Amino acid sequence: MHPNIYSKLQLQIQSEMRAFVKEDVPTQLLLDLDADKIKFPKDFIEKAAKRNLLGLRFPKEYGGRDLSWKEEVVALEEIGVLGTTLPCLYSLVSIVGEAINKFGTVEQKEKYLVPTLAGKLTTAEGLTEPRGGSDFFGATTTAKRDGDYYIINGQKRFIVGAEGADYFLIYARTGTDERGKGLMSAFLVDRKMGVEVEHIYGLMGTRGGGTGRIILRNVKVPKENLIGEENKAEEIFNQMMIPERMTSAAGALGTARSALEIAARYSNKRKAFGKKIRAFEAVSFMIADSLTKLDAARALVHATAQSIDNQVDASLQRRLVSESKKFAADTAWEVINNAMQIMGGIGYTNVFPIERMLRDTRLIMIWTGTNEIMNLVIQHEYFKQLLTNDGEFVQKDIRNLEKDAVDADKTDEKVYE
Repeated sequence: MHPNIYSKLQLQIQSEMRAFVKEDVPTQLLLDLDADKIKFPKDFIEKAAKRNLLGLRFPKEYGGRDLSWKEEVVALEEIGVLGTTLPCLYSLVSIVGEAINKFGTVEQKEKYLVPTLAGKLTTAEGLTEPRGGSDFFGATTTAKRDGDYYIINGQKRFIVGAEGADYFLIYARTGTDERGKGLMSAFLVDRKMGVEVEHIYGLMGTRGGGTGRIILRNVKVPKENLIGEENKAEEIFNQMMIPERMTSAAGALGTARSALEIAARYSNKRKAFGKKIRAFEAVSFMIADSLTKLDAARALVHATAQSIDNQVDASLQRRLVSESKKFAADTAWEVINNAMQIMGGIGYTNVFPIERMLRDTRLIMIWTGTNEIMNLVIQHEYFKQLLTNDGEFVQKDIRNLEKDAVDADKTDEKVYE
């Protein structure tokens, strides 16, 4: 995005994040992560904390910088150039921190949020289960009250950061409503309370982030570690979808942008048939299409950030963050594929990082809700915002364009059943 479009504060954050990415993240770290030589890069989190780049949106009194989503998406795009592993670990602070900051007690914020923003504690989110991914309310992990404690039993899998996390945000079933739907609660569970990390997965990409399965066997959690109210985690879950999907969307922009930059530079150096390949329409048009879609995705992400900052209707926020995640992920996948196509055979090798970017980006279309789930959310919230149950407009100041037809008055022809 052109610098003039950003505010002075956004440009400052962009500059700070670019300096961090350039100076504190060695190439060897990225190579070792992808080679699975590192289980969890804790020093990366510590270096970001030292620059006061963790949890930008959270209050200064807890170690944040009182910034908005407008600034955070700028930071996330810049860190997105590193792929998906490091941006995901960076984003976990924003994701888990959201629950603590929005729903936690002062004591929870001081005990967990402050040291997390200082890089002294690391965290992970325990949501996905072996028998359920997108079905949040189908979770089988349980938490039963026993005096001043909750006893938690269950398993979570595909937990990025599991290997190195000091504590986890765990969703567990604590009851059932009259329809048989599970009632969920959220807990802050220290690793030392007995959480087991059983398995580190062999992944196609996004390696080195300590992704694993965690097991909770009669884990005894103090009642003070319940976030919000018992059986009311649906509200927390809905709120958490904002940072989960926004961090994914903004990070995808960075990965796509870096792939396009590599391919564009290559096209300006590589020659075929006596010309730079950027002179050929097949190449230049792929660059034009990629750039247009990337700019469109960025515009959507920034518009969504503005809507969150403006505290628009919660239904519209859910729709927009889902659109942003889906469109940015799809766009990144297409842009990186175009980059590989522009570069030809050499792009398929590890002489360039395009192949790693492609492997990493594939996961963005799956995690934090698949893009198919995004579609479900998008259309559901759209119909809820647009129409009443009987099919009329919710907003009464909208012009009914159905009447702007020559035979609009032939109501007998409008058959709906």
